[in-house]
Amino acid sequence: MPMIEPVALSTLTTFRVGGVPAAMVASQTEQELVDEALVVWSLDEDWMLLAGGSNTVAGDEGFEGTVIRIVTRGIERLDATQTADASAPDTVLLRVQAGEPWDELVAYTVAQGWAGIEALSGIPGSCGAAPVQNIGAYGQELADSLVAISFLDYETGEVVRLTADALGLDYRTSALKRGLRGIVLAIELELHDTEREASVVGAVLGQPIHYGQLAGALGVQVGDRVALSTVRETVLALRAAKGMVLDAADSDTWSAGSFFTNPIVSENFARSLPTALPRWPLAVEVPDRVIPLDDYFGVGPVPGIDQVQLVKLSAAWLIENAGIRRGFSLPGSQAAVSSKHTLALTNRGGASAEQIAELARYVLGRVQADFGINLQPEPVLVGLTL
Repeated sequence: MPMIEPVALSTLTTFRVGGVPAAMVASQTEQELVDEALVVWSLDEDWMLLAGGSNTVAGDEGFEGTVIRIVTRGIERLDATQTADASAPDTVLLRVQAGEPWDELVAYTVAQGWAGIEALSGIPGSCGAAPVQNIGAYGQELADSLVAISFLDYETGEVVRLTADALGLDYRTSALKRGLRGIVLAIELELHDTEREASVVGAVLGQPIHYGQLAGALGVQVGDRVALSTVRETVLALRAAKGMVLDAADSDTWSAGSFFTNPIVSENFARSLPTALPRWPLAVEVPDRVIPLDDYFGVGPVPGIDQVQLVKLSAAWLIENAGIRRGFSLPGSQAAVSSKHTLALTNRGGASAEQIAELARYVLGRVQADFGINLQPEPVLVGLTL
């Protein structure tokens, strides 16, 4: 197995923290990735995956195991006419290697006139990591376009193709995040080819805009369609204003993006919270209907009657209204809340992983004390506890 000299994880992660692991391998091709992973797994020692490093916060003591670096590259257009997954004549099917940088893929698809992931512009990280937490932003999610993944199963050592339906994709989670162990080798996406449409309407249009903030920035209504390249440029500008586009010269971007996910709670619990707290219903309203008495008084719940309504809450609002402002830091610490967005914790330069964890614990404690809500961290924590 070709080993490489281990380097500090602080040099490979966007948070710029983390010690030197015990061992490291780097896989350049899909087959190398399979072969090297199987050897590492056979050693029955700790291992972790690392690609873009944008969703990993590693501890200062390093990692007592092998880091499998995924640096595979490649974008392949599949023959849609011979694939059962193709659902429309203007469908584009892509197979993308796990190590391909996500935003470079988005830029490529926009340049080709393929719509479907343009609102996901500027998200750091690799394509293989994208389905793990079902990345999403500005009204689009990977789940909208993902067809399947090629997956090396840790339990069997076999390479299998798992459809998107089998991954249990939900808000910032998937079966891959909930315990399905293995390695995403490649992803398959279904996008919309605008070429034929553009020849008729004279413009390369993206998918309908589904997010109010993006629609406002574009000066259109929700549901309208805008030039594909304009959507990408506007999303990048919105993300940059929040410090969510990586910039080596701006320490406000030395982070893992949003550190906390928006909590999902029952509607009943949400009613106990301040009315100013932004919230978005997730469950479909059950329409009024007539139920026969025999069903109503029968054994067991009537479908729909006992359905729990869920709502998603704004984590940023909770943090700010727990008294934590943008730019906040604990005394003597180089970890800070972003000066642009309270959902992001940042490394202002020279922060330790423990300082970041300490700040995260403080934020969690304040929100829990004030609102009774336990925020959940979004990045993967290696050698750290909150």
